Amino acid sequence: MPTPKKGPRLASSPAHERLMLANMATSLFQNGRITTTLPKAKRLRPLAERLITFAKRGDLHSRRRVMRVIRNKSVVHILFTQIAEQMEQREGGYTRIVKIAPRVGDAAPAAVIELVTEPVAKKAVVKEAEAAAKVAEEEAPAVEAEATEATEAPVEEVAAVEAEALADAEKAE
Repeated sequence: MPTPKKGPRLASSPAHERLMLANMATSLFQNGRITTTLPKAKRLRPLAERLITFAKRGDLHSRRRVMRVIRNKSVVHILFTQIAEQMEQREGGYTRIVKIAPRVGDAAPAAVIELVTEPVAKKAVVKEAEAAAKVAEEEAPAVEAEATEATEAPVEEVAAVEAEALADAEKAE
C-alpha cells in the first residue's frame, strides 16, 4: 500500500476510513451525539459540517451529494428537514467535540462529538454597533440641519454687511 500523503489513516485503507467516517456521520445525525476516540472525532468534524452545509442548501443536487456518503434515506431526511432547520441561522460550527476520560481497556483518548443545537446569540459587539448606527442615522438629519443653518447664517450676515456698506457709500457720495 502506498504511504498516504495527508497524514496517517484511521484504519487500514482509505476506503475503510471513508466507510468508517460515513457510519459515524450516520450515527451522529441519527442520535445527535456519539462517543468515540479523539482522532476519529477530529476527522469526522469536517465531514459532518460539510454535510450539514449541503443540507442547508436543500436542493436535489445537495441531497444526492449527501446520499453518496450517508446511505440511509431516513437519516438523510432527518438531516435535511430537522437538522438543517436548526442550523439555519448558524454560519458554521455545527459540531462540538468535548474530551472525556480515557477509554477503559486501552486508555485511548476519548471524546464526545455532538451537534450544537443552541440558538445563535448575537454578540454584544454587534448590538453595540447596530445601536451606534441607529443613533448616527437619527442624528444625521439634525447635523445636516445645523450645517445648513451654519452655512446660511454667514451668507445673511455678509448680505447685511454689504447692504450697510452700499448705504454708507451712497451717503458719502
